Parts: sequence; C-alpha cells; structure tokens
Amino acid sequence: MQSPITIRAARDEDVPLLGRYGTLLMALHHHWDPNRFIATGTDTEASYARWLRSQLENPDVVLLAAEQQTAIVGYAYASLEGYDYMALRGPAGVIHDLFVAPEKRSQGIGRMLLHAAIAELKARGADLIVLSTAHRNEAAQRLFATAGFRPTMVEMTLDGQE
Repeated sequence: MQSPITIRAARDEDVPLLGRYGTLLMALHHHWDPNRFIATGTDTEASYARWLRSQLENPDVVLLAAEQQTAIVGYAYASLEGYDYMALRGPAGVIHDLFVAPEKRSQGIGRMLLHAAIAELKARGADLIVLSTAHRNEAAQRLFATAGFRPTMVEMTLDGQE
C-alpha cells in the first residue's frame, strides 16, 4: 500500500531537489528534440534551484511540492501573468512545470499536482489557465485533456539552414 501524498507549498529546503527535478525535466525535453530544447550542463541543477528559490516569495507564483512521507516526489511551478501580446492572450495563470519523479509516475501524483495548481491559480483570480507541453509528451497531453485543457496553439520549429 502506498503512503498518502500531500500537496503543499514548496519551502526553501525543498529547492535543491526541485532544481534536480527541473534539470530532469529539461533533459527529457532535450532528449525528445535536441534541436529545439536546450541541453543541461554541469550548473543547470544549481541554476534551476536558484531560479525557483527566487520565486518563493513572489505573490504571483505558485510553487507546489508533492510529499510522500518526508520525501518530495514531484512539483508544479505556475504563475499569474498579465497580457502577453506575443501569445495573443490576456491575463492568465500559466503552468510552466509539472514533474513527478520517474519511479513515482502512474500513481496519480501528477494529477494531484495539476489540480492543486489549477485550484491555487483560480483562488488567486485566474479565469484562464494555459500550459504548453512537448509534442512527444503524450502522457502529459492525456492528463491535461482529462483535466479539461484543450489544444489552442501548435508550436512549429524550423531547424538551422545548411
């Protein structure tokens, strides 16, 4: 029997592990399409952690940790954003990261993080919530669709010319 999962606001002591998880998320995207997504480097984990730490006190940021017993097994990072004319959208909640440790996937943790992030963005006034997902991330696309998200944009990439 699995231990219960608690979704809570991330804390400063969680940030080093969240930086590692962010690095794994970056590496997965790079694996799927190395021409589109940046590669990780020796300082990526620390840089990602520094970025997330800088966001902890931002009132427009939602940074959640999924905790099982005393272990952090996933996280979500989202923010409230204003008008974005390049994205042709008004104010919205934007879910940037949703990550579950590989050995903990398929247990509903991603769904719990997603629903908690949505609820928190709505509680903070978001009427519209958007996210992006890698084209090859079919499992995430299914999760987002079951939560009510619908496709609205397709990003296309033209690789460098010879």
